[in-house]
Amino acid sequence: MHKHPRIAIVGGGPGGLTLARLLHLSGIETTVFERDAHALERPQGGTLDLHEDSGLLAVRHARLEEEFLRLARYDDQGSRLLDMSGRLLFEAPDTSAGDRPEIDRTALRQMLLDSLPTGCVRWGSSLRALNALPDGRWQLALLSGSAGPFDLVVGADGAWSRVRPLLSLYTPQYSGLTFVEFGIDDVDASHPALSELVGRGKVGVEGAGKKIIAQRNGNAHIRGYAIFRVPAGWAAQRFDFSSPAAVRNGLIEEFQGYAEAITDLFRAANDRFEARPIHALPVGHCWNHRRGLTLLGDAAHVMSPFGGEGVNAAMRDAVELAARLVAPGDRDAAVATYEAEMSERVAQAAQGSADAAAVQLSHLGAAFALARVAQVQDMEAGRLET
Repeated sequence: MHKHPRIAIVGGGPGGLTLARLLHLSGIETTVFERDAHALERPQGGTLDLHEDSGLLAVRHARLEEEFLRLARYDDQGSRLLDMSGRLLFEAPDTSAGDRPEIDRTALRQMLLDSLPTGCVRWGSSLRALNALPDGRWQLALLSGSAGPFDLVVGADGAWSRVRPLLSLYTPQYSGLTFVEFGIDDVDASHPALSELVGRGKVGVEGAGKKIIAQRNGNAHIRGYAIFRVPAGWAAQRFDFSSPAAVRNGLIEEFQGYAEAITDLFRAANDRFEARPIHALPVGHCWNHRRGLTLLGDAAHVMSPFGGEGVNAAMRDAVELAARLVAPGDRDAAVATYEAEMSERVAQAAQGSADAAAVQLSHLGAAFALARVAQVQDMEAGRLET
């Protein structure tokens, strides 16, 4: 393999873009193949908190601390838990000086895009197939033409990766949980009571086997999730997503018994609703190494969102893979080592996310939620084995 291998990254999410940035800083140029036609074609999701040993570590390695500080919201790290009546059960202490700053997913992605050389990302490039060549390299068959050959193809293309089937027979399985996502615009000026309800961070309301989470995003936007434990496909049968008014009214009906001050979240929602069934790969997912291919992020270890580890784990993957690729020595062996270490590293986070998903929406309601909060506090304080 020549000194500077040709590397393709399939998927332009935070993990793939972080890898491209890190390799660019080391003098290794990559091509990112992204199916979206442009950066704003699809909503990128809500806010997320970056963790010191993963997401923030990647920001430092990518030399983007200054840009990140302009975008991050250190004062939006609060968390509260309410019961169905709106009574406050738990409020985390002020964490404005904490080490898990919030950043909108769209802003994080744009920061990474802006750090890459022109032409690095090929928009509108949806992968159709990968073809192995006799010399161990790979040719990409795209919906619009082909590209390659490449010495290494990194699948950073999310839960439904087109690269993963060449390495693993596993597919993500439905967790039993479905989110219905909604949003509220201009909340501070237009809905001050809801702004106060959500506070500086996020609020959770749980009871009757259902849950609402609402989180503050940038630009006075609230992103919320109505969460149900239901069979696969339930949301499409229950709600007519072609009619925002029907979804809005259906959510209010589903959450009968919750205080109106809480269901006002649905009344104030804009017209964009989306069902998000939660899927996950098995804890400890791994594969036999295959020359010229590897995975990172959700393509390798998609997990439920309750642990808050998805993007953080993907960005840490990028740090570890980049370090292996720029080090001297056999790059194929380096990729195999990355895969083994990555699988071991994410196993604990994946198990925690699976456990959290398994106990969500207990009919014991808020009491059970409080017990989970206490357990997390004990773990963070080092009073329990982790």
